[in-house]
Amino acid sequence: MSTESGWLSGFKADYEKIFVEEWSHFLGAILLVMVVVGLMVSGMVWGVFGGVRYWGDIINHAIGLGPLLDVPIPKEDILSHRMSLMNIMLLVGAFAAALMSRQFQISRPPKLEVIWAALGGSLMGIGASFAGGCTTGGFFNPVLHSSPAGWTMGVGLLVGAVVGLKLLLWTLENIEWGMKAPPTLNAPQGLVNLYPFIGLAVLVGVIVWAVGWFGSPDTVLATRAIIVLLGFAIGFVMHRSRLCFARAFREPFMTAEGDMTKAVILALAIGIPIAALLFQKGVIDPYSAVPATFWIGSLVGGVIFGIGMIFAGGCASGSLWRMGEGHLKLWVAMFFFAWIGSIASAVLKSTGITSFDDENMENYEATAVGFQAYWPEMLHGWGWTLFIGGGLLFAWYALVRYNESTEKFTVL
Repeated sequence: MSTESGWLSGFKADYEKIFVEEWSHFLGAILLVMVVVGLMVSGMVWGVFGGVRYWGDIINHAIGLGPLLDVPIPKEDILSHRMSLMNIMLLVGAFAAALMSRQFQISRPPKLEVIWAALGGSLMGIGASFAGGCTTGGFFNPVLHSSPAGWTMGVGLLVGAVVGLKLLLWTLENIEWGMKAPPTLNAPQGLVNLYPFIGLAVLVGVIVWAVGWFGSPDTVLATRAIIVLLGFAIGFVMHRSRLCFARAFREPFMTAEGDMTKAVILALAIGIPIAALLFQKGVIDPYSAVPATFWIGSLVGGVIFGIGMIFAGGCASGSLWRMGEGHLKLWVAMFFFAWIGSIASAVLKSTGITSFDDENMENYEATAVGFQAYWPEMLHGWGWTLFIGGGLLFAWYALVRYNESTEKFTVL
């Protein structure tokens, strides 16, 4: 009996190590970039705002605002639209990870936090509309694709994070209303004990779903099967390692802690040369993830988005995986992110701010707030491109490491 108990305890220890204990941010960053590369090899890119905005388009047409604002008519359901499906699977992946680690918990925010969620989500929607994407599509992907647009949005995100933190600090010091948290909703212990089995069932269900689609004669469904699996993997990895772009930009100014930032730097340091190889081999079009927003749209959008993510409590992908963990504040933030993001995108396009310039004769798209800037084209090759990209990553790392030791950049 004792031998059997020891045998089972060994399995339990391994389970706890893999599915319960928090993964290193750096391991999460490496796994995330590998999944993103997997998407690129399949001819796709990781995106979040496109799917979120699509949800907003559905909302606006449902309430009658679509025709008034010239919002595009949704022609696919939420499981057929590529980025919508990717977002849903990210959420499901985080949900499964939260269940398997017994960390799923319905968390209700104080009343004031609900207001901040609505404000933050709205600002994120406006910022992403200007920048052509969120922290994923406006920052991470463009940097990965060797576009200065990503770095420009990164600067905007840093400025927005500082402004947002100062504003949030002022509210904490001057507003007392609505700060009392509601009672915690604790699930029965019997249900909590079942969480790992429910999470495992979700995992198996996703695999069965993906296999069914992959074997379909419909090529669209076969492609979506890859998104089902890789989107789920992104959510699972981000939850287990607590990866969050908002935290990467926020924490150095709050606590001087830089591990999350260094994890993002590591992901980009690994991903940029791999992406460069894929572009040179013609595996994927590099312009597929480069927004036509360099530099004005990227910078302005980054500042607005940066302020919004501070009040919302997360960026786009970070909000999705925290939604899967049970944080109701992020559900509110995501609703307004989608709704206002759809409205802002439609207004900016109809007013000509982000619509493509029909008279542009170049091989890249251009708008009133910028163009598709791609360093290998601008610098006539990959030598200077990789040198500048690596130099910027090292400079970012050096500043973060210096701040960890001195706390010179903290604003709280």
